[in-house]
Amino acid sequence: MNIFSRFTGHGMTVFALVGESGTGKSFRAKLIAQENGIEAIIDDGLLIQNDKIIAGRTAKHEKTYMGAVRIALFDDKQHRDQVAKALQTNKIKKLLIIGTSEKMAQKITSRLQIPLPSKIIKIEDIATREELEKAIRSRQIEGKHVIPVPAIEVKKSYSQIFYDSMKEIAGKSSANFKILNLFGKKKQSTLEKSIVTPEFSKKGRIEISEAALSQMAMHCVSEFSKDIRIKKLSIKTNSRGYKLIITVDVPFGRQLTGEIHRLQQYVIENIEKYTGILIEEVSIIIDKITVNK
Repeated sequence: MNIFSRFTGHGMTVFALVGESGTGKSFRAKLIAQENGIEAIIDDGLLIQNDKIIAGRTAKHEKTYMGAVRIALFDDKQHRDQVAKALQTNKIKKLLIIGTSEKMAQKITSRLQIPLPSKIIKIEDIATREELEKAIRSRQIEGKHVIPVPAIEVKKSYSQIFYDSMKEIAGKSSANFKILNLFGKKKQSTLEKSIVTPEFSKKGRIEISEAALSQMAMHCVSEFSKDIRIKKLSIKTNSRGYKLIITVDVPFGRQLTGEIHRLQQYVIENIEKYTGILIEEVSIIIDKITVNK
C-alpha cells in the first residue's frame, strides 16, 4: 500500500481557479491566494508556499506538450507522492489548485488524495474580456507563461526557461479590483512573479489527430469486450480537452448496469495514460441490443 494512501487532507479546504489555457490564471493566482488566506498553490505540477517551491516539478520545463500535460496531472507516481508528502508535512489547511477545467482540478485532488474543491473560481469572473483576450494573444504570439513565484526561485531550479520577472501592486488593475471585491478586501501589497518560455512552447505544440484518437478509442472498446460493436464515433475538442461520443450495439443478455460506466472509465484511463491528453467526457449511446441467431 502507498504510504500516502491514508492521507485524505483532513481539515484542508481546497479552492480551484479554472479557465482555458493562456487566460492568465497563474498571473492572478497569488492575489487570489493572498486575499482569501490561502497558504499554498498547485500550479502545473508545482506546490508553492510562501513564495517558495516546496515540492514537485513544473510542467513548463518539459520538452513536449504531452509531457507537460502528464506533469500537470501528476501522472507520475513519484511526483505525486512527493507533493502529497509535502502537503501533509507542511500541514496545509487552504490550497488553491490551478487548472483548465473543473475536471482537471478534480483529477488532481483525486491523485493527491485530498478533498474535492469546495469553491470554484472561474477566470472570466475575475478578469475582463479585454484582459482575457490580451493574455491569450500573448500566449499564442510570444509563448510566455507565468509561474507565481519570485525570480530567485525559478532561476534556482529552472534557469533554462526563465525569461523575466515582474512586480505588481495588488489592487491597482481592473482585474485586481474585481478580485478584491470578490473576496471583500482592499489591502494593497506588492507581488512578484516570473515569466518563463517553456521548452515545449519554443518547439511547438504536439497534438493528437482525431483519426489517431478514434483508433485508440476503438481499440479500447475492443479490448474491453469483443462483444460490443462500435457503430459510430465522434470527437469534440476544445482547449480543456476532448469529448468522445460512442454509439454501440451490445448483445442481448449482457448486464448493462455498471458495465457501461466501467467501459467509460476504461476508455478515459487508457487514453489519458498513453497520451497525456485530458478526456473531458466519454458518452456511450446504445443503439441496438443484438440477438445471436
